[in-house]
Amino acid sequence: MEPLLAIEDLRTYFINKDVQVRAVDGIDLTVYPRQIVCIVGESGCGKSMTSLSIMRLVPKPRGQIVSGKIKFAGKDLVQLTEQQMSDIRGNEISMIFQEPMTALNPVLRVGEQITEVLIRHRKIGKREAMKRAVEMLRVVGVPRADEIVSEYPHQLSGGMRQRVMIAMAMVCDPKLLIADEPTTALDVTVQAQVLELMKRMRDDFGTAIILITHDLGVVAEMADHVVVMYAGQVVESVGADELFAHPLHPYTKGLMASIPSLDDEAEKLYSIPGTVPDAREFPVGCRFADRCPLVQTSCRERPPELREIRPGHLVRCGLV
Repeated sequence: MEPLLAIEDLRTYFINKDVQVRAVDGIDLTVYPRQIVCIVGESGCGKSMTSLSIMRLVPKPRGQIVSGKIKFAGKDLVQLTEQQMSDIRGNEISMIFQEPMTALNPVLRVGEQITEVLIRHRKIGKREAMKRAVEMLRVVGVPRADEIVSEYPHQLSGGMRQRVMIAMAMVCDPKLLIADEPTTALDVTVQAQVLELMKRMRDDFGTAIILITHDLGVVAEMADHVVVMYAGQVVESVGADELFAHPLHPYTKGLMASIPSLDDEAEKLYSIPGTVPDAREFPVGCRFADRCPLVQTSCRERPPELREIRPGHLVRCGLV
């Protein structure tokens, strides 16, 4: 099967005079049709910037995709003009942003924001677009959909706004949906509903999903494949079941150890010591070396390559 999305050696930097901030520093990522790929890692590891790079929404002028390829449905998105990318955004690739209250326009009614996507990409009239918007809101479980289209974002709850964002993202039946921590700040009941809704979108519409999260519980619930990022690089890439059964990279093991356990109430919650290195001055060798319990002298001398340790299991560590 041909991949829907294939990222090759992507590098996205923020450049200011003589300073380079290497937000995304040579990652490879493959997504197949109908697949759910979860990207996990700490804040500042490059997850969101990877998604913005795919959408070609890297903040300019300082943010730049300096090299690499983003092949989507046979086209290299890096080489497309802004007009060509505008035709793809919201149509073939959609994105659910992290905080719906800031992603939605506060001065436009919900219906106007959804129909804008349809009118832009499907070239249909306002009345037909509004009918389609109401139908899509019902699909994502919004009650009183015919009334909600006339309301403003601030009149809705956080969970309802997130459903509106999903409706807006799915209204043109995109091939790829990117969800950047879509359950942040939602209570666990609404979070479960949103995740179930996304899985249903995949099953009903055949949409592939890139889900960005730091919650390994969400990963266990949703993922077919998992990509673990650290300091702008992929450090482990493997199927979800294999990741939880046999994590190999020390950073991945640290993330696993950080999951709270209900077995021992007195157990102290584990945290990985230290912090993510400064993206302006990454170390020469392994970027996890200063925090790794297994570090050796060789780890600091040369950068490890991303290697296939087992079939379909890639790890960036010279000690594995």
